[in-house]
Amino acid sequence: MTPEQKLEELGLTLPEVPKPVAAYVPAVRTGNLVYTSGQVPIVEGKVVGTGKLGAGMTTEEGARMARICALNALAALKSEVGDLQRVVRIVKVVVFVASDPAFTEQPQVGNGASELLGEVFGEAGRHARSAVGVASLPLDVPVEVELIAEIA
Repeated sequence: MTPEQKLEELGLTLPEVPKPVAAYVPAVRTGNLVYTSGQVPIVEGKVVGTGKLGAGMTTEEGARMARICALNALAALKSEVGDLQRVVRIVKVVVFVASDPAFTEQPQVGNGASELLGEVFGEAGRHARSAVGVASLPLDVPVEVELIAEIA
């Protein structure tokens, strides 16, 4: 099953690549690696959540936001390579979590992104990951996700 077929089976559609909010591009290829810019939880051009984890937003809500970010990252990846079947492996994922100082569940928030990538790519979706707490993120979003993919 192709990644696009898997997305369809999951009831997901790759969105239009969100327009950058500053001076950057959504994805860059160098050699056989593609790096996506940080993707935030935007659906149909609108931010779908704001705030901080541990201060009005639950870990589960954060994980849902990370899943949206990962879907946007896949859209950016596809825009660079043309077809997600070209993905050999998701190499690395970085998850930034806007966090209350006492919040320590950044890895569980990051699982929202990681689990989606595993569902779409299977073993090739298993990756190294960092999930870090930060004071704030652009547009007051709670989560931002970037990834590195190896392509054929």
